[in-house]
Amino acid sequence: MRRRLIGFTLLVLPGVLGSLAVKGQELLPPAPAGLQTATFAGGCFWCMVHPFEVIDGVISTISGYTGGSVANPTYEQVSAGGTGHQESVEVVFDPKKVSYQTLLDIYWRNIDPFDDKGQFCDKGNQYRSAIFVANDEQKASAEASKRKLEERFGRPIATDILAAGPFYHAEEYHQDYYKKNPLHYRFYRLSCGRDARLRQVWGDEAGGGER
Repeated sequence: MRRRLIGFTLLVLPGVLGSLAVKGQELLPPAPAGLQTATFAGGCFWCMVHPFEVIDGVISTISGYTGGSVANPTYEQVSAGGTGHQESVEVVFDPKKVSYQTLLDIYWRNIDPFDDKGQFCDKGNQYRSAIFVANDEQKASAEASKRKLEERFGRPIATDILAAGPFYHAEEYHQDYYKKNPLHYRFYRLSCGRDARLRQVWGDEAGGGER
């Protein structure tokens, strides 16, 4: 992963070496009654938190791992590949305040939907984009939005639409990384070419709203 190679490294964070040795991560509990979840993979999960957190009606955005066959995976296992998991975020939201369609619109405008090898500078299945749907209604909305983008751009969209499965909470130092380590976060985004590519694909729509 390029995050290990550029500028600052995770090793400057207190306690990270210990964190890397922790046992596998635990499953997140179901959303409270009246709330729903939406799960998205968009490459580096550090970069997928802020776009959702600023939306009224979003209760929480958690970084984690899903889509694989290994129970309780660690960051080291997932980032090395081979577990089948993808770095993802689980968004808990109040459907009375924000719709799943709105979350889809934000999601698309924060990824490169044409990259079938990963996202931006991070390559490998663990960084491929995907929408993990929790029910038939989410599946229908996701598939319709994907078709709409294929019609708009006139080319295939590489993003997978998959059934949601177990979602494992990532290590605590990954949660809200953009708040905890703003300098490294911004340096990573710049070095990875994320914002430049988003502007190239989406123009003024890049980011899906407030950044």
